[in-house]
Formats: sequence, C-alpha cells, structure tokens
Amino acid sequence: MSSAPFRPFETMLDQSTALSLLREAVAGADDGELFLERSRSEVLSFDDGRLKTASYDASEGFGLRAVRAETAGYAHSTTIDEHALRRAVATARLAVGSGGGTLAPAPARTNRKLYGDEDPMDGATFPAKIDILKEIDAYARALDKRVVQVSATISASHQEVVILRPEGELVTDIRPMSRLNVSVIVEENGRRESGGTGSGGRTGLLGLISPAHWQSQVAEALRIALINLAAEPAPAGVMDVVLGPGWPGILLHEAIGHGLEGDFNRKGSSAFAGLMGQQIAAKGVTVLDDGTIPDRRGSITVDDEGTPSQRNVLIEDGILVGYMQDRQNARLMGVPATGNGRRQSFAHIPMPRMTNTFMLAGDADPASMVADLKDGIYAVGFGGGQVDITSGKFVFSCTEAYRVRNGVVGSPVKGATLIGDGATALKQIRAIGNDLRLDPGIGNCGKAGQWVPVGVGQPSLLIGGLTVGGSAA
Repeated sequence: MSSAPFRPFETMLDQSTALSLLREAVAGADDGELFLERSRSEVLSFDDGRLKTASYDASEGFGLRAVRAETAGYAHSTTIDEHALRRAVATARLAVGSGGGTLAPAPARTNRKLYGDEDPMDGATFPAKIDILKEIDAYARALDKRVVQVSATISASHQEVVILRPEGELVTDIRPMSRLNVSVIVEENGRRESGGTGSGGRTGLLGLISPAHWQSQVAEALRIALINLAAEPAPAGVMDVVLGPGWPGILLHEAIGHGLEGDFNRKGSSAFAGLMGQQIAAKGVTVLDDGTIPDRRGSITVDDEGTPSQRNVLIEDGILVGYMQDRQNARLMGVPATGNGRRQSFAHIPMPRMTNTFMLAGDADPASMVADLKDGIYAVGFGGGQVDITSGKFVFSCTEAYRVRNGVVGSPVKGATLIGDGATALKQIRAIGNDLRLDPGIGNCGKAGQWVPVGVGQPSLLIGGLTVGGSAA
C-alpha cells in the first residue's frame, strides 16, 4: 500500500514559481504560508459477528493563507498545480487589501523528529487485519457467556505535510497514526450494559494488533461492562469527588484547556481572559501542554504553520503563566508563538489548538485520597461532555464510577454526571496524587468544526463541591 514520497515541488509545482506566487499573496500582509498535504487512511470495523466497515480514503491538496491584523484570506484546492495556485492567490489577497503589514519573522528551525515515518497501514495485510478482528470477537465471547455483542475497530492514517514559507523556508513532516478500539455488550437477567476501551498513538499497528495487547484490551472492555452490569443508580447532589488518573484528564482538557487557547483570550471570551499572572487554581496545580512527547497521539514535530512544538507551561503552582498560541494570535497579543497552530487538513485554516494537555503529579497517595472521602464519588472513566468556553461550565458523563462512604469504595454507580465550571473546580482541588498517567491514545478534539488528535492526562485528584447528577432517589 506504500507509495512514493510526497514531493509536490518535484512532480506538481515548480518551487520557485510557487514561492513567487506565495510572496505575491502575502505582499503587504503580516503572515501567510502555502500548506500542501497528502493523506491516506484506513478503517476496518467488525460488529456483531461480521465485517461492518472496510474503508480506504486518500486525499491531497493545498491551502494558501494571507493574514493581515485580525483578518485571514484562505483558499484551498484538491488540485495541486500552478493554475489552481494562481486562483488561490487572488482569493487570499482579498484579506490583505491595500497592505501596510510587516511580514512576521519565520518560525525557528528544528531537526527533531518525534515519531517514525513508517506507514501504519503497512503493518499487516487487509485479510490479516480482518482475521484479527474475527479473533477479537471470538475471544471476547469465549471470556464470558454474558457477552452478547462485540465491536472492534482498527484504524490507521499516514499524513505527509509540506509547508512553504514566504521567506523561502520549506518545512516537511510525516505523521503516522494508528488506533484500536474494542467494546462489548453483556446481558444478564434482561439487563444490558456496555464497556469499551482503546489505545493508539503515532506508531505502527503491529504493537496494537499483537495478541498480548488486544487480549488485554478485550479484558478491560469486559471488566467495565460487568461493573456497569452491577451498577446502581447514581446519587444526586453536591459532593466531593476523586478523579482517577489518565483518561479523566479529558475533563481538564475540556473545562480548562480550551479556555487557555490564545484566540479565546485575545477576544475576551474565555473565563480566564485577563487573568495572566493571577492565582486561578489551588496551590500545587501545574498544567502543561506538551507536543514534544515521542509517539503520543497529540504530539507534532512542527505545527501546521511550521513552528516547532514545545513544552508549554500554562498554570504553574496555581498561577496562570501562559496561553497556547498560533502565529496570528501570538502576534496580536505581543507574545511568542507556542507551536499550537493546528488544522484538520489542507482545507482548513489553522488556529490555536491543544496537543497533549495534562496536570503534573503531586505528592498525595491516591488510596489515602479515597480514604479521606466521607460521602462522594470515585470517578475512574469518562465518556462525552459539554463545555461553555465563556463561562467554563461543564457537564461530563462517567463511564466507570463508584459511591464512597466513610472512605470505603462501595457499589459502582450508573448514570453519574459531573457538573461544574473549570475556574471553580481548579480552586477546589484539595489533593493531587503522585500517580500521573497519560491517556491510552484515543483523544480527538473538536473546535470550530475541525477535529485534531490530542492527548490528555492527570494524576488522581480530590475536588471538593462538585455537583453530581444522578437518578437515585
């Protein structure tokens, strides 16, 4: 399935002509770039004993941007040639108007590479992948007679990026991605419950589809389903909550992370706007966005403007010290770009986005944190959630949670939702565990209609006074 490397300036466009046209587009502008991309992806899904989806997608194209002040002109095309580029120049020029801007300095260079160039889709043949999905289905059903449905998905993608800057710099990146998801439904006495798990990253598929790995994923999905099968209705009310490590960091990502993206703060629409240098969280809370962790799902060698990714400190010991920035918002706010200018594809304009966002560990023993919980919830797994960026208010559903009374973990609860707002929740953190964990590599983040892969993480956290929504009387 491999193909020749993506070299558009050898086969589709003359580089000197493209540079001349790019410079014409950004004449009198503050910034701009020509972003060229070729991507391929494959998804195979096995559901209820049969192959449900087998898809392969390939696309290529370019996006041309010219930026002046707060305005950006953007044009994109699935045809990479001089004629399409000239038409894009005319469109992008509309944002520049009469000009008057000063072209921003180029991004710094980097020789760092955070992941390999291998194509994840080459890890196994198409028939072999189907056989693995069949094995997953059979294995799950053999583990427990209560399993009535199994779903498994293998997905992989290979993205090649070339960024031409107006100053003549050429930045390239090859970005692999792979993922395995497993979910099961169990039934007992007429009651059905589900459990699911997944893993992935910027690596090949071989590690994910090895028997040792997928068998552990099946066992975990079954464990969660059986816990939910025994779950009681969740209580409702204001109570203390202990969040487990790892994937529960999705609450941090949504309720806090988006509010620390530069565009929301420049426009004053974030709950954290205007609070730079102030104490916005409990002492000991340090939050990072780090795109430099090797092979992680949210990592990027360079962002989609050509800026090298960085390890950015956002909150340090409870004090707001930084925002995540693309080049446009950084320039307008008078601060450096942080390597967070990301886009879904060549058909989308870049904007400030998270990479891997997580809270550093503290020194509390997680078991002691739960033991200190008098009457509350121990939330280990999370599903979907909703957040209002302006107010910071959030609602998250728990996929695995337990009732705790007098420090004793009791029955699992079903239908629990956590309700609060990010700014208040940060200040109500009472203990930070010593067990920092990153998520298993399954995160996607949506913003303004664009989706990008991300990572999350956190240690165990004790948060006081969250509202728990539930159906128990």
